[in-house]
Formats: sequence, C-alpha cells, structure tokens
Amino acid sequence: MPVLMSMGCFTLIHSASCSLLPSPQRVLELHSHSNFGGRIRVTLTPLNTRVSKNLNITTCAAVGNGIETDTAVVEKPQLGSRFQVSRGYPAPLGATPQDGGVNFAIYSLNAVSATLCLISLSDLQHNQVTECLPLDPLINKTGGVWHVFLKGDFKDMLYGYKFDGKFSPQEGHYFDSSRVVLDPYAKAVISRGEFGALGPDGNCWPQMAGMVPFSDDNEFDWEGDLPLKYPQKDLVIYEMHVRGFTKHESSKTKFPGTYLGVVEKLDHLKVKFLNIFLLKKIFKCPLGLFFLLVDILCNRMELGVNCVELMPCHEFNELEYFSYNSVLGDYKVNFWGYSTINFFSPMIRYSSNGIRNCGRDGINEMKFMIKEAHKRGIEVIMDVVFNHTAEGNEKGPIISFRGVDNSIYYMVAPKGEFYNYSGCGNTFNSNHPVVRQFIVDCLRYWVTEFHVDGFRFDLASIMTRGSSLWDGVNVFGDPIGDLMTTGTPLGSPPLIDMISNDPILRGVKLIAEAWDAGGLYQVGTFPHWGIWSEWNGKYRDTVRQFIKGTDGFAGAFAECLCGSPNLYQGGGRKPWNSINFVCAHDGFTLADLVTYNNKHNLPNGEDNNDGENHNNSWNCGQEGEFASTLVRKLRKRQMRNFFLSLMVSQGVPMIYMGDEYGHTKGGNNNTYCHDNYLNYFQWDKKEESSSDFFRFCRLMTEFRQECESLGLDDFPTAERLQWHGHSPGMPDWSETSRFVAFTMVDSVKGEIYIAFNMSHLPSAITLPERPGYRWEPLVDTSKPAPYDFLSPDVPGREIAIQQYAQFLDANLYPMLSYSSIILLLTPDGSA
Repeated sequence: MPVLMSMGCFTLIHSASCSLLPSPQRVLELHSHSNFGGRIRVTLTPLNTRVSKNLNITTCAAVGNGIETDTAVVEKPQLGSRFQVSRGYPAPLGATPQDGGVNFAIYSLNAVSATLCLISLSDLQHNQVTECLPLDPLINKTGGVWHVFLKGDFKDMLYGYKFDGKFSPQEGHYFDSSRVVLDPYAKAVISRGEFGALGPDGNCWPQMAGMVPFSDDNEFDWEGDLPLKYPQKDLVIYEMHVRGFTKHESSKTKFPGTYLGVVEKLDHLKVKFLNIFLLKKIFKCPLGLFFLLVDILCNRMELGVNCVELMPCHEFNELEYFSYNSVLGDYKVNFWGYSTINFFSPMIRYSSNGIRNCGRDGINEMKFMIKEAHKRGIEVIMDVVFNHTAEGNEKGPIISFRGVDNSIYYMVAPKGEFYNYSGCGNTFNSNHPVVRQFIVDCLRYWVTEFHVDGFRFDLASIMTRGSSLWDGVNVFGDPIGDLMTTGTPLGSPPLIDMISNDPILRGVKLIAEAWDAGGLYQVGTFPHWGIWSEWNGKYRDTVRQFIKGTDGFAGAFAECLCGSPNLYQGGGRKPWNSINFVCAHDGFTLADLVTYNNKHNLPNGEDNNDGENHNNSWNCGQEGEFASTLVRKLRKRQMRNFFLSLMVSQGVPMIYMGDEYGHTKGGNNNTYCHDNYLNYFQWDKKEESSSDFFRFCRLMTEFRQECESLGLDDFPTAERLQWHGHSPGMPDWSETSRFVAFTMVDSVKGEIYIAFNMSHLPSAITLPERPGYRWEPLVDTSKPAPYDFLSPDVPGREIAIQQYAQFLDANLYPMLSYSSIILLLTPDGSA
C-alpha cells in the first residue's frame, strides 16, 4: 500500500514494501505542491553507502489532514552555473574558505527568508547581481544563523545578502528584499576604488559588496613580526590620520594619502634616514667616534614617538556628506571617518591599489604599513567606532546592519525610534549578546590578522549602557529582577567584561574615550578591570586653564602632573591609565589654541553652529594669525609651555599630528568634512620650523624618555617628589596662585627642578639648596630657539649658561611671565 509522506511543499510517495534499511537503491517520485511546479527524483541510498553532502534526508512525525505521516526534509542540490551548493555550517560567521570551497554564515533572527547574492566585479559596477541562491530555512538555518556552503570559481567574485521579513519601523524592523546588504563579517568591502570619486551616474552611495575569500589567497609575509609589547608607561602616542599624513603635495611621496604613503614618512616619527657613507667622508675620525656621532645625530632627528593612534581605518563612505562648499570652493566629505560601514574591512580607498584584486591588495597594504611601523619600533593602535554606524536614523540608508536585523544591532525604543547617545542618529546595541560577540570577534581579528597593538574606543561610554530588551534572560540566561531601562549605565557591562577577560584582547592596549553624546561622562570612573586606560579629558581642560593663567587651577594642575591620582588611584589604577593630551583631532590644534578665543567654523557650512564653544583657549591678545611681533612671541612661548607640561606629566602623553610644527586650521575646531590643507600635514611647514618648535618638541620628547622619573609605574610619593613655591618647600595652592614648582629625584638625571609661572608678572624664585651641587638651566620657554632648550649642540651654550651665573650663585632664577623651566642638579665645581 502506498504511503504518503508530506514535506511541506512536496509530497513523497513510496511503497510500504520499500525499506530505508540497507537494500538496493530505490527511486522515489517527489510531487510538488503549492507554487512549486514539476517533480524531482530522489534516490534512496543504502545506509552502508557513502552519501553526497549535497543530499540529506531526515524524517520526523507530522500530522496532515488528520492522518499521521512521516515528514521527510530533502536537501536539493542547488546547481548554479558556476557553483556546487550544499547545506553549510552555522559557524564561524562570515565567509570562510574551507574544504575546497567557501562557507557563508550570517545571523538574522527576525528574517523570514534569506538569499545569498553573488556579484562579479563587473556586475557590481552596473548594480547587478550575478547569481542569487535562496536559502531554505529548514535546511540552511540553525537557530538564528543562515548558512550555505559553495564550491566553484570565486575569482573576482563578491557577495551580499537579501533578507525578507517585516518592514515595520515602529517595531524596529527594516527588512527589504529588494536591497543587497553587506555581511557585517565581510573582510573587505568593495564599491568605488578611489577616495572622493563618485560612483556610476554620480551616485554617492553605489552598491557595495563583500570580498569572497578563497583558500588559495596568498598568505601575507609578516617576516617574523611579533608584538612590541611596550609597557604602557613608556608610550608616547601620536594621533594620526592616514590620508592627511601624506596627502599634501609637500610630502613628495610616491603614493600620497595611502597606507604606503605613511610607510614612506614613518621615519619622521622615529629616525630619519642617514647616508652613512656620506657622513663618514664628512667626519674624518676613528670608527668608534664616527658611530657615536651617527647615534647622536639619529637621536637628534627623531620626534621620539613609539606608538601611533590611527584615526578610523575601517571602511566608511567619505561621500556621506558630499556637497559643494561655497566658502572654500571645494566639496565637503566625511574626512575623519567616524561613520563606519563595516568593522572588519580596512578602508580600501586608503590603499594605493584601490579595489584591485577585490580588496586583497588593500588588506595586504595595511598589513605592510603595520609591519613597517613595528620594524621602526612603533606600535599601532586603531581608533574604533563601536558606538554607531553610517546608517544613521530612520531616514538613513539600509547598507548592512539595518537590513540584516535592525532591532538586534541598534538600540531601539518600544515604538521603533532610534536611541541617539552617539549624536549621529543611531546607537550600536553593544551589550546585546549577539552584538557584543560580534565586537569581540572583530577586535580579535584585527589583533591576530593585522597585528594591531591596541584600540582606542570612540565614545566608549556607550559600550557601558544597557542594551535594548535589557533583562536577565537576554543577557545572563536567567532572570535577575526588574527590567532595566534601555541605555542605563551598567556597573559591570557585559561587553567590557568580555573584552577585559578575553585571552587575546586582555594583552593589548585598551583606551576608552570615557564619555558619550548623551551626557554620560566617566573619566576616572570607566569600568576598567585594572587594564583600561582613558583619554583624560579633565587633564586637557585643567592644563589649558592653568597655562593660560586662569586663577584657581594650581592644585588641579599639580594633580595632572602626578598622573591624576584624584581620578585613578582610588580605583586601583596607575598613572599610565591616564592618556594625557592637550589637543586632539576634534578641537583646536595647539597653534590655534593660542591664536583664537573663538571657533571659526564657517567653512563647515553650518553657520558656525557646529563644534565646541568652550575651548579654554587664549589668543594672547589678538584674534587670528595676523598679530603683532610681541603677541606672536608670546604664542610660541605658550606652545612650548603646553608641550613641556605634557612631557613632564606622569601618565601617557599623546601628541596630535601636526602640532609638532604648529599646524593651524584657521580656528576651525571641527574639520570633519575637509579633504584639504586644513587636515593635511604640511611637510614644508614642518621643515621651516625645524630649527624652532619642532626642535623643541623633539628634544622634550627625548628628555622624557631619558628620565626614569617621568614615566613612573606608580604615583610619585613624597620620597621622590617635593612641591615648592616661590620659595623652596612652600607651595602656594591658593585660588590666586599661578605658580607651581616641584623637584623629582631621578636615577638617571639625579634631580630635576621644574617650575611653571603662568602669571602675567615675572618672578625671581628661590631654588632648593643642595650642598655640593648647583642648578644648571636646561629649558626656559621664555627664550628664543635654540636657547629655549640648551642641548649640547647649541652654539655658545656655555656662554648662555654663564649669563645665569649671578642668579644661580645666589640660588635664584629669574622667570618671565608665562614661562616654564627645567633645571638639572650638577656637581658644584667651585665648591
């Protein structure tokens, strides 16, 4: 008697005498129901016969029309013209080469259907899909993961997905089966090949697709590269923009504005190339003395940076803000890159190769940059933006996360509105279990595959907020009490916990920008597990106030010099948990900090309404670059004061790109949209100032690295540090005090005296007495170059020191207004 086996849209008919036990092969007819026409033939294979991966039959009990039947789920081979298709695996997520093919897996819990779209590089330019492979939810879905395995020719092949489901913004769903969306785990995103170039037909948002990796991809040759693993207390960080570093024509690089361009100029940060043979002809001296001179010259020619913090290098769309700028006569773009499209893909248009080889060459070019930095003793930290994406608010484009599963990846309110703690339209749902695993996977990828040394997390306080659907079951697997409001700051955020205890990530540098646009400010209180550092915004604000001569900041400035123990000591952290900075990419440059009282952001096209209004700046008497000689001299003095305070403070100093030569942005404190001279490092200006401010910065950085006492592993105590006022041992912490001085015992230098007089009045200060020793001047910011730093190579150095003799003999030193000094204790030859 025939037996009917209902299979959803198919009915499988076979004889009752047919057995699924080992027996000769039997052929069954599979009649289609619903809107599936025709029939297919299924061959039942004996159990002791090898079964193709392309055919799987499972049975289970089912009831149809009141008759109990067996339901067989048949996986049909889906044969495209170029690919063999089978079920695939739910892990790992992304496109993964294995077993001679590629496994595709993507998480989308709320989608009702998924289609893998394969797109050739040529079809991408015409906004066409080469092949579509619908995924069967009974076969190609495990839990919330859709998956499929393909074998075939993937040369010049890209991929994306189409998802169908509810398009119901009020419920947080934006499924649209007409759109091809990016896999969040794609390792390279391909669209346009050149930075700033429009897409076909002038499209700023042309179709994007992910690179399909395959097993015969050439392995990058790291040449034995290993992590440098500098103790964090020894770092000098340089915040840098990849394109801005070499795009200016004066860089004279072969590949300006690219990863390779950075490689060409890395020696500016560390050591310039010296022609050894030419030097040997110049210095006709014994070989030992010759190499000593070479060593001195090398050290004199480096900025002294041993860590770069790269502004965003994840894939973003620089044309996001594309519009004509009538003020400057060019076009606005998203230059900074704080609007991520994909967190696994490097910014392909920072590569000299563009989309060549479907992004593989771009990946290798960024790896080459990191390898070359390591060769020069420079660590690489990435600025990552896990607080929002380029998809914006409900009016934004559907690119990736929104079309894959919006309510999972973003914080959404009960009626579908986007929470906006980022100030950019949406907020990444960082503490959702799926999203936090995504973030950890991404960070691991950059450490293991790109050898990145650490991360700076933009608006990191968002990562401490409770996710959408926040409850015990969602986060911990068990109910833990009342529901918490979405966005509530958490004492032990699951994401921060995961990162902090991850066996790979715990060993890299982790730096938080410990605030967000929603008003959460956590400098000094960011959940840290003993390893997180923070951009110390309070250091920036306090140092700016004190150096410009504001009353009431002497005591707070002293805390900054000690590594901010008021913020970090109580929580068990160390001075190196404080990343000290005076200037960064957002805000005034160092030169503008002493040139402008007010922001001048009209070129941004927002009527000067954008950017920070409270900059704690001082123009030294006249607004703008064109000022009197007296004002310009005071500005240079103030720049030296700021840099000196940064280099003598406990904690980790961070320099912003261009500040070492006095780069100006014309008073614009929010240059996010300018692909021009405002954001370009101007190498010609740097060379012009090589005998002035750049020299001072280089020597101060070197001095810090030479001193054992200026990068302590713990906060200084009274056994090492003594505070002074205008007289020894009598510090003035009153509200009107603008003078701070201290001595530090140093195992290399002996003892150091450092003083800041930020009053508008000069002062003759009394120095601490040290019998048998005398104080010798090293730095005085009130002096013109090169006498601002009396290095051994300064012509007439002894004469310059002798000019202080009458004061130093009396244990005095004359300090001009708005100046700072460093004195060294040396044996008294006259004693």
